[in-house]
Amino acid sequence: MKKALIFFYTIAFVFVFSSYTFIDKRKVVTNFKLKSATTNKWVSLSDYKEAKGFIVVFTCNKCPMAKFYSKRLNQMDVKYKKLGVPIVAINSMDTLAYAEESFKLMQKKVKKEQLTFPYLQDKKQTIAKEFKATHTPQAFVIWKIKGKYEIKYEGAIDDNAGEPEKAKHHFLTDAVDELLENKDVTTPKSESFGCRIYFRGEEQKMD
Repeated sequence: MKKALIFFYTIAFVFVFSSYTFIDKRKVVTNFKLKSATTNKWVSLSDYKEAKGFIVVFTCNKCPMAKFYSKRLNQMDVKYKKLGVPIVAINSMDTLAYAEESFKLMQKKVKKEQLTFPYLQDKKQTIAKEFKATHTPQAFVIWKIKGKYEIKYEGAIDDNAGEPEKAKHHFLTDAVDELLENKDVTTPKSESFGCRIYFRGEEQKMD
């Protein structure tokens, strides 16, 4: 009987500890408010009362890799905004180091590429640090669960920047589709490539 009780408590301890560890490792981001180059207004996640989640893409003006995805992001915005998952793009580049990443030039990019979604400036780079974003373009899917925003996917948009018609894996949209169907994300993380985000105070320059 004593051995049975010890076994029971051991299993219970492992279960509780495992559950706690799982909960502790969930990545949660807070609500933020940034100025949009698309509308020249301040935008917050909390503005979207009916949103189920968000597609958050860290991008910028200069990066060649990021430029490949403007049209695709517009297409995603049209589709997923109607389904309660709007796109929010964020520029977290250091404007003191890179004049080409200024808010004024962000506005020019919006007009030139006819961006339909908010293109926000993370001037203090705090949002990039919270997401632990490292480069552009880098995509995240955050899902609203009990009033909190949990990161459910991070990584590449797809596996072919230059030739979208040849992409075999659409990581970002696959993740959103699965979440909309109340499924777990099959690939919660993938490797993405692009221009590095250097945070203010770093001496290195962007490639």
